[in-house]
Amino acid sequence: MPELPEVYALVADLGARLVGRTLDRFDVVSFAALKTFDPPASALAGRMIVAVDRHGKFLDLTFAAPGAGVAAGGDDELHLVMHLARAGWIRWREGPPVIKAGRPGSGPLAARLVLDESGDPPGSGLDITEAGTKKSLAIYVVRDPNEVPGIARLGPNPLDPGFTLEQFAGILNGAGRAQIKGVLRNQAVIAGIGNAYSDEILHTAHMSPFKPAAMTDDEVGRLFEAMQSTLRGAIERSDGLAASELKREKKLGLQVHGRTGEFCPVCGDIVRQVTYADSSLQYCPTCQTGGKPLADRVLSRLLK
Repeated sequence: MPELPEVYALVADLGARLVGRTLDRFDVVSFAALKTFDPPASALAGRMIVAVDRHGKFLDLTFAAPGAGVAAGGDDELHLVMHLARAGWIRWREGPPVIKAGRPGSGPLAARLVLDESGDPPGSGLDITEAGTKKSLAIYVVRDPNEVPGIARLGPNPLDPGFTLEQFAGILNGAGRAQIKGVLRNQAVIAGIGNAYSDEILHTAHMSPFKPAAMTDDEVGRLFEAMQSTLRGAIERSDGLAASELKREKKLGLQVHGRTGEFCPVCGDIVRQVTYADSSLQYCPTCQTGGKPLADRVLSRLLK
């Protein structure tokens, strides 16, 4: 799943490719992915893309009113908002789409943006795909991004200049005994951090994923610095990369997430895993839990 650093990079890459281009058509292949009906997806045709933004993990393409030009703003703007979920991705296409035989919606293609012939290359655009059988990709065509339920309830951006240590401390104190891993991932509390970067932040901070959110001032400071350095470091590594390169870069930059059974790059211990019904987390016992391995949460709280 793309998280805050990858979405930052996607915004930069797509903005350079799309802003100023006019959409010829927007084809929805997987109708289950489209979560809105008014305005219709066809209303995007003929409009110019004037901005590419993000809200947490959501991508937001702004389309100007017909004939309005490249300046963003106006009552008749429309927004194409996408949440790529666990297995969704965006692929840049250098030319017109090739129509393949087969039942629509049976493959990974969920939707397609086809740009008009005036740009370079003509007919290029985006293919929005989703791998696997569990379909969670969500696409919205709205007049205001806040019409999307997930955006309306987003918490603050942890990299916003106004997001201070004091604000973070208040969030943790309010969460009380809730496990810190879940607090970091809760989009209504802090926007943009998912399963991978919450693992990385906690590893950098030397904290157990099951530690209660309410903690000492020193621990809050350590966690805040770990969050800032982890996210900003990932953004710096992704800077200038095309969408096709981001997944590889993310994987290479991770120290514990997705590395079960490998050596921790900090202390050399073996990275362990806790499995849930639909996800898993990774951690280093030496760095994070005083050498104690955590048990599968389905079975018990902690191996003594």
